[in-house]
Amino acid sequence: MPIEKILTHPGSSHKDELLACCVLLYQHQVPLVRREPSEEDLRNPNICVVDVGGEHDPQLNNFDHHQFPRDSTPQCALSLVLQDLDLYEKARAFCDWLEPAEWLDTRGPVGAAKWMNIDRKVLGQLISPIDITLLRRFAQVSELNQKDVLWQVMRMVGEDIIEYIKMLSDRLLYLEEHCQWWTIGNGDQSFEAIFLPRTDPLPQNPSMALPRFINEQGKDHSTLAMIYPDSRGDGYGLSRHNDNLKMDFTAIENQSDVHFAHKGGFVAKSTATDPQRLKELLALAYDNS
Repeated sequence: MPIEKILTHPGSSHKDELLACCVLLYQHQVPLVRREPSEEDLRNPNICVVDVGGEHDPQLNNFDHHQFPRDSTPQCALSLVLQDLDLYEKARAFCDWLEPAEWLDTRGPVGAAKWMNIDRKVLGQLISPIDITLLRRFAQVSELNQKDVLWQVMRMVGEDIIEYIKMLSDRLLYLEEHCQWWTIGNGDQSFEAIFLPRTDPLPQNPSMALPRFINEQGKDHSTLAMIYPDSRGDGYGLSRHNDNLKMDFTAIENQSDVHFAHKGGFVAKSTATDPQRLKELLALAYDNS
């Protein structure tokens, strides 16, 4: 059945229902209303009721979590919407921000900070002005339509969430097919690097998902560097994995085929394309002390 509208609660807004509505707006280009749902709304499968109403019933498109037991696994409105779209497991695997968002919404800042093993004030320090503006502006409206800028921005956010999840799945398959593992050095002084050769066509942002691929391959600790096609030129980018300080690319900034090395030492760009030369640059950047 076609969705006619998306309905969520009035008053102050939180990240979980905002993002849930963003995802739904990408799926259904319909008006968004902020008010308390009626019984008729809850029984109407053509209306998505989000983060309000006390019901989780995907067949009726009701996505509220507040009625769940206090000790249940943290799930927010966004979790329920992603489950309905069969994207939740991939979202949990690919979106590192999702689980903290679930904890923050269901356990509050104190519980979330304890789970994250950080000081409570760190959560406040990480709040972005982007978050503040979107949540504040969303809280001020009672209805949004396609003509509204905020509606359009929210739909873009939903698009990026869903397309990122789908694209990352494809990218991991691409990396598995094309990546090579290099061992640089000898014996106790050796380390691993991952090399992604240039392909035609070259994917947009070729280094995207490399850290996650390394982690999935069980090589998070042995891999120190990543080498991937430079999307701005014919050469390659070289960067640290997990910001391992054993790799310092300022050590190669004076090499003739290195045209950029960040002063922080974590990334460099080279016009070199020969794998043997790239291995030499990695060896030069490695601090074996």
